[in-house]
Amino acid sequence: MLIFAAQQPPKALQYKCATQRKLNKVIQMTTKNYNRLLVTAALPYANGPVHIGHLAGCYLPADIYVRYQRAQKRDVKFICGSDEHGVPITIRAMKEGITPQQVVDKYHALIKESFAQMGIAFDIFSRTSNPIHHETASAFFKKLYDDGLFEEKETEQFFDETTQTFLADRYIIGTCPVCGNPGAYGDQCEKCGTSLSPEQLINPRSTLSNAIPVKKKTKHWYFPLQNYEPWLKEWIIEGHKEWKNNVYGQCKSWLDNGLQPRAMTRDSNWGVKVPLPDAEGKVLYVWFDAPIGYISATKELTNEWSDYWCKDDTKLVHFIGKDNIVFHCIIFPAMLKAHGNFVLPDNVPANEFLNIEGEKVSTSRNWAVWVHEYVKDFPDQQDVLRYVLCANAPETKDNDFTWKDFQDRNNNELVAIFGNFVNRTFVLMHKLCNGKVPPLHKDILDEIDNSLIADIQTAKQKVEDNIEHYRFRDALFEVIDLSRKGNQYLQKKEPWKKANLLAEDPANQHHIDNCLHLALQLTANLSILINPFLPYTAAKMLHMMKVVPKMLEWENAGTLNLLRTGYALRAPELLFKKIEDETIAAQIEKLKNQSKPMQETTNETTAIEYKPLKPEITYDDFAKLDFRIGTITAAEKVAKADKLLQLTVDLGFETRTIVSGIAQHFTAESIVGKQVTVVANLAPRKMRGIDSNGMILMAEDSKGKLHFINAEDTTENGSEVR
Repeated sequence: MLIFAAQQPPKALQYKCATQRKLNKVIQMTTKNYNRLLVTAALPYANGPVHIGHLAGCYLPADIYVRYQRAQKRDVKFICGSDEHGVPITIRAMKEGITPQQVVDKYHALIKESFAQMGIAFDIFSRTSNPIHHETASAFFKKLYDDGLFEEKETEQFFDETTQTFLADRYIIGTCPVCGNPGAYGDQCEKCGTSLSPEQLINPRSTLSNAIPVKKKTKHWYFPLQNYEPWLKEWIIEGHKEWKNNVYGQCKSWLDNGLQPRAMTRDSNWGVKVPLPDAEGKVLYVWFDAPIGYISATKELTNEWSDYWCKDDTKLVHFIGKDNIVFHCIIFPAMLKAHGNFVLPDNVPANEFLNIEGEKVSTSRNWAVWVHEYVKDFPDQQDVLRYVLCANAPETKDNDFTWKDFQDRNNNELVAIFGNFVNRTFVLMHKLCNGKVPPLHKDILDEIDNSLIADIQTAKQKVEDNIEHYRFRDALFEVIDLSRKGNQYLQKKEPWKKANLLAEDPANQHHIDNCLHLALQLTANLSILINPFLPYTAAKMLHMMKVVPKMLEWENAGTLNLLRTGYALRAPELLFKKIEDETIAAQIEKLKNQSKPMQETTNETTAIEYKPLKPEITYDDFAKLDFRIGTITAAEKVAKADKLLQLTVDLGFETRTIVSGIAQHFTAESIVGKQVTVVANLAPRKMRGIDSNGMILMAEDSKGKLHFINAEDTTENGSEVR
C-alpha cells in the first residue's frame, strides 16, 4: 500500500517501488529510445508584455508537457529566454525615447515575472543580451564562415533616406500580397503567417519615417539554404510525417516552392556583432541569432549542456506558434546540420493563433489580455486561465477567447464538476467517516464500484497517450471526464441516504466506507493527473489530503492505495469559486476601453489600403454570371464545421440549399429573413456531405469582417442583378 504522508513506507514497499521504477525506466528507454529531453519554448521579444495568445500558443503546452515528463522522472531541461535583438526592440525604444538596452531590461523582467506567476516552470529563462549568448552566437557564425559555407554578396537593400538607415525587414511594412493585410512586415505577415521579403510587399514604406524606401548597395553574408533542400526534404517530408498537419504542410509548401539563399547579417548597431574584420556596423540576423539562444541558455544552465545538444539519445522538442514554423523547422535545422555535432528537433508542435472576442490580437491597438494584468485582476486564479487556455487551445485551427467562455468554463466545469466532486467527497468523509479514510471491504464491491475502479485505472493511459502525442486539450478532457464520473458515482451510491438507515441495518456502514474510500482514492488520482495542467490546484489538493509532493509522480496514477485507511484528512477547501457576471462585464469593458482605433496605431496604416485587382476580364466573361436576389428562409450550423452555415434560400422561382462559410461572422438565427445576392448558375458542389447549389455574395472590410451587400429596400426574390 502506497502511503504519501510524512512517514516513510515499509522497506518491502520501498523495494517494490524501486524495482518498478527500474522496470519503467527500461521500458521507457526501449520504447522512446532517448535518455534525456530538451524542451524549448519560443523566445519572446522583449519589446512588450506577454498576452494570453502567447501563453496558449506555446508556453502553456510546453509547461504541461514538461511537468508531465518531470512526473515521469525523466531527465528533462526546459529552456527559454527573451529575444532582445529583434527590430521590434529598436522600434519600441524609438517610440518610448529610451535606449534599446533600457527596453529589454524593462520587458525582460516583466515577462519573466508574468511566466513565473502563471506557473510556467522553466529551468532557465535567459536573455540574448547576455555575454554567454554573444560568445555562443559569434562562435557558431565563425564556424560556418571558416568552413566556407557563407556566400558573400553585395546587394541593394532598402534604405530610409530620411533617417539615413538601412532598413531590416521588420522596419518595412506594406500590403501583404497573399491576404491583403495592409500592416504586413517585410519578413512576415502576422495576419496570415506567410513569410515574406520586402520586395513582395505592395506599397512598402519605412516604419521609421513612413517614407518610401529606396535601394542602396551593402554587403552581407548569405546562408545557402538551397544546398540543404534535398536533405530537408528527406528529413522532414519522409522522416517526420507524424508532425502536426499545420507544421508538416507549411514545411512541405516551402520546400516545394524551392529554397533560396538567405542573408544572415543585417546593417544595425544593436545585436550580436558579426565577428569579421570587414563587418563594421553589421550584426547577426535575428533569426540566426535567436534560436542559438536555446544553446547559450543551456550552457548558462549547466556545464553538461553538450549532453543535451550533442548526444544522439537526446529528444529535442521546440514549442512555438505557427508564425515561427519555417525558422524552427527549416532554417535552424539547416544551420545545425551545417555546423555539425548538434541534435535535430524530434518534433515541433506549433499551435495556431488565439483571437480575442472575435478579433485578432493586436498589440499595437492594445487589443489583448495581458498576463500581468490578469494576475492582478484575478489573484490566486492562475489555474482558471491555464484551464481555459488549454481546454480551448488552438491546436489545429485558430480559436477564439471570450470572457463569457472563460466564465462558463470556470463555473460549469471547474466549479460544478471537478471542484464539486472533490468538495463533496471531503464533506461526506468528514460527516460520515469521522474525517478519516474509511476501509475498503472488497467482499461487497458491486458493479458500480468496479466500473469506477476501471475508470481510474484506464484514465492514466488515456491522459498519457494524449500528452505524449501533444494533444493537451484531449488529455485535459480525460481528467475532467474522470471527475465527472466521480460525481455520477456519488449520485448512484447515495451514501447520505445509507447513513439515515444505519439504525435499521448497521451493515450500511460498509457500503458507505467503500463509496468514500474509492471517492478519496479517485481524488488522489485526480491530483496526479491534473498536476501538469493546474499545478496550483494539485498543490491545494495535496494540502487537503496531508500528503507529500512525491505522490504526484506519474507511476502512482491509476492505483488505488494512495491514501491509507484511518488517515485523518484536513477539512475541505473550495478549489475554485464562481465568477459573477459583473466581473466579466468589467473585463469586456476594460478590453474595449483600452484598445485604440485602427487609424491611431503606428504600425498599421492610417488609411484603408485595398487588395489588388484581379486580372482583367471581358464583358463576355461577366455576362456568363447569373446573379439573383433571394431571401434566407432558414439557417443552421453544419455539424463539425465551425465556419459553415447551411442556408435555405428562396429565389422566387425555386428554393435552394447553399452552404456558406459565414458562421464565424453571423449566427444562424440572426440572418433568417435577410435578402442576399446569389450566384445562381454556379455548378453545384458537395460540402461536408451537403450539396451546395449556389453562392451568396458578401463584402469583406479591412478587418476581415463580412457584411451583407444588398440595399435596404427589399426586392422581389428571383430579381436579376445587373
